[in-house]
Amino acid sequence: MSAPAIAARQLWLGVYLPHFPLETLSRGGALPGPVVVVDDRRSRAHVVTASEAARIEGVQAGMALSSALTLIPSLQVLKRDEIGEGAALDGLAAWAGQFTSLVSLMVGQGLLLEVKGSVRLFRGIDSLLEQVRNGLQALGYTARMAIAPSPLGAWWLAQLNTQPRIVMILDRAALAKQLDPVPLELMALPKTAAAMAQGMGLKCFGDCCRLPRQGLARRLGTELVRLLDRALDRYPDPRIPYSPPPVFERCLPLPALVWDMEGLVFAARRLLLELVGFLQARAAGVLCLDITLMHGNAKYTGIALELSVATRDLHHLLDLLRMRLERVRLPGAVDAVRCTARHIVPLDAPPPGAALFRAIETPKERDYLLVERLRVRLGAGAVQGLCTVADHRPERAWRYAALEKPKPSFVSPLPRPLWLLEQPRMLKQMNERLQIGGALELTAGPERIESGWWDGEGVARDYFVARNPDGTRLWIFRERDHPQRWFLHGLFA
Repeated sequence: MSAPAIAARQLWLGVYLPHFPLETLSRGGALPGPVVVVDDRRSRAHVVTASEAARIEGVQAGMALSSALTLIPSLQVLKRDEIGEGAALDGLAAWAGQFTSLVSLMVGQGLLLEVKGSVRLFRGIDSLLEQVRNGLQALGYTARMAIAPSPLGAWWLAQLNTQPRIVMILDRAALAKQLDPVPLELMALPKTAAAMAQGMGLKCFGDCCRLPRQGLARRLGTELVRLLDRALDRYPDPRIPYSPPPVFERCLPLPALVWDMEGLVFAARRLLLELVGFLQARAAGVLCLDITLMHGNAKYTGIALELSVATRDLHHLLDLLRMRLERVRLPGAVDAVRCTARHIVPLDAPPPGAALFRAIETPKERDYLLVERLRVRLGAGAVQGLCTVADHRPERAWRYAALEKPKPSFVSPLPRPLWLLEQPRMLKQMNERLQIGGALELTAGPERIESGWWDGEGVARDYFVARNPDGTRLWIFRERDHPQRWFLHGLFA
């Protein structure tokens, strides 16, 4: 199937979140039974949004809370958290930056994304929309979406769309017909203009467009005419772009107290999904990640994930978190989860869509993934790297080092065994022949090592490569101060 032609100068994706106040409070876990979110700032509390279980029983947005309780006496009532909604919308906008460089907030309701430049990057508009829709579902949001040449048109059509499919208008010629049924309520007219329009019998966008422009401007004001032109992409409608913060820090309140690991992983996964989108938009990865489990009463449990290499692999981060949680003993139930990325660094860009789908790992990446899993399970001190040191004494020619930077500083040109004994072992002699499983035959040497006089632990040795009757190659030495004393120091593979 060929990709649809795009004739418009810009292409805007409207993402309307009809149940955003409820989903902001319930993304951390499922809420049992019918639930409503209410706004009690007026003289009487009214329903802002309701869960599907409540809507089935007849509860609707705008209904008085008393009426809703009459329909469902056991209704669970949550108070609207506008501050939390603002933070959640900011997090969603930062996540959406992986799809486009221009994201604009529709405060309290959704987002606008200018996506024409992203269509080719994501291999077609259908692929782009599918990734946006799947990502929103994974984050726990119900979205209505529409695409149109104007931001206002995309936003109105997204609010009108009650079907699972995405409304798609790719050129200006078809836009007017699609906007025709938009009711005056959605157009957000000034109160005076709205009252006059209703008095004139106008009910929708199409009614306004069919009237003479000069007469409409004279009666209802030039702002209405300009609004119509903005929606039809005949007049500029610039949008304020969202600028993401330099660091990622998000907190997700849980709808109920959580004790079990699966519930915590479920909530953390949604925060990590936002983090992955944030990192994808910045072409970056994270090296240090803090997961904080809040217990109330100012108590918390901190989990730090220290990574060997920067990553934005959701599955790997979840695996590490799950292994850490298996070793954590919680002092109490968890009521919120916080995610903070402390160290963000640039990262080579993966193929488009890698924020939602796992990318292919290279052998080096697989090695680091294994190391990180071992560190999380066994502890950071139990998994270390080795590094050579510029010292001729074999027992001092290496040290423990960070796995990320195992840079050799000294390598002897002569053969060295892979296995050194912790302490050299004195050899037995029989008939003036060295013995280990039989008489030894010297095959290489001597190599003189005389060093360390400056630190009080000097050595003076002559090293040889020897072979026993079984064919085992050994690394032995004799002390220059005591030529009759021979020691085994290492074994070759």
